[in-house]
Amino acid sequence: MAIVLRFVDIDGVLQERFFDLVHVRNTKALTLKAEICYVLSTYGFDVQNLRGQGYDGASNMRGELNGLQALVLKECPYAYYVHCYAHRLQLALVAAAKDVVPVTQFFQKLLFIVNTVDSSAKRHDELHDAQVVELARLLAVDELETGQGANQIRSLKRPGDTRWGSHLGSISSLMDMFNPVSTVLQNLAADSTAGTNRADGDTSFNYMISFEFVFILCLMREILEITEQLGQALQKKSQDIVNAIRLVQTTKILLEKMRSDDGWETFICKVMEFCVDHDIDIPNMDETYILRGGRARRQPNHFTTDHFFRVEVFRATLDTQLAELNLKFNEKVIGLLSICVTLVPKNGFASFQSSEICKMVEKYYPADFNQQEIIGLEYQLNHFVVEASRSDDLKRIATLAELCKCLVNTGRHRVFNLVDRLLRLLVTLPVSTATAERAFSTLKIIKTRLRNRMEDDFLANSMLVNIEAEILGDYNYEDIIHDFIDVKKRKVHF
Repeated sequence: MAIVLRFVDIDGVLQERFFDLVHVRNTKALTLKAEICYVLSTYGFDVQNLRGQGYDGASNMRGELNGLQALVLKECPYAYYVHCYAHRLQLALVAAAKDVVPVTQFFQKLLFIVNTVDSSAKRHDELHDAQVVELARLLAVDELETGQGANQIRSLKRPGDTRWGSHLGSISSLMDMFNPVSTVLQNLAADSTAGTNRADGDTSFNYMISFEFVFILCLMREILEITEQLGQALQKKSQDIVNAIRLVQTTKILLEKMRSDDGWETFICKVMEFCVDHDIDIPNMDETYILRGGRARRQPNHFTTDHFFRVEVFRATLDTQLAELNLKFNEKVIGLLSICVTLVPKNGFASFQSSEICKMVEKYYPADFNQQEIIGLEYQLNHFVVEASRSDDLKRIATLAELCKCLVNTGRHRVFNLVDRLLRLLVTLPVSTATAERAFSTLKIIKTRLRNRMEDDFLANSMLVNIEAEILGDYNYEDIIHDFIDVKKRKVHF
């Protein structure tokens, strides 16, 4: 378990630092909480001073009743939970979509198709040749525009459960190269000398030309394209909270719009158009849909093909996406981050209301502001808005992190001390942190098969030196050698 601290230093600079690596024997929430509290108390940190916590998407951490976040909240009620986006959003959304059985089967088929086409250099070359033929055909009928860098030869991407953007990339590459991939699979099924290869080619081709596969292919591309911008924004180490809030709201609105009746009509028209362009059979939507395999046992009585695709697949998948976003951006988190939006000078304080901000502070940070300070905070906020609107060095600031640093650099943090305290609380909310993921990437480099017996303390210290390497620039070898020389020899007792 990697522990990362997010804080504002004495210069007003937002810091996110790898702190320790802990070897846990089991992953129960109680064990994880005990280890975190032990590490923090060992170095003199009081758990009561926590004001934010974020973890990956594991159920033992995010559970609202018995998860790690709930256990920490019982001991420190103001350590608000914000989902840790080191567990990348697109991967979390894909995992949520896989709760719908046809979507899970779709990704299994997608991986099989990509592996079949891209498993040998010969097929890779055949795919390139098929793309050249397809591009020539499209250019001949004026369906493609020419230009420098346009119409490049591409390769299929393999979806991975640990790689950012891989699912969208894999789906997009298959849709863009649908005809060339179909050609390669047909040739493989007809011409391959090995029976196994012929079977793989025939199975993959049958997957591709099924309406259900194409339907979910188009659906997942639409969904992941809507959520991609939010996911990419959350990967930035220095996150612009203002834009994050806006992207959260717009992403939810776009998904809800897509889920509506008008969204369904627009989407199904796109699917039908894709099927017509690629000679895929379109089923009669008014006929009774027959489930196959184990799912047939739970089939409701006589529902149509339209009902299956519109309700059981389309809306069910969109519901999982909206539920996942609501889990990660609940009302409390949105309320806290909404304060941030109103305090950024570059926004012109269009929605600024000092009284509303003070109500939120009184509700969420009662341990950090007493009643008298909340009254003083409202006065300081009003003065701060006037100062920021007139000052050239403040009104161009676009993020809270920059604002916090500017207040310290100009000495305004002494005048607006309560505003500065509020800013420090808000910017330390773990809206985005990829440091934990980088820590485990470093772990794989340091702890190789040749050094797999490395002790935990030595491993944690080695990772600290590697990850926070820029701190070592303040030290030199001579200082370290002198420190070791000055250390007194231990007395051995028998």
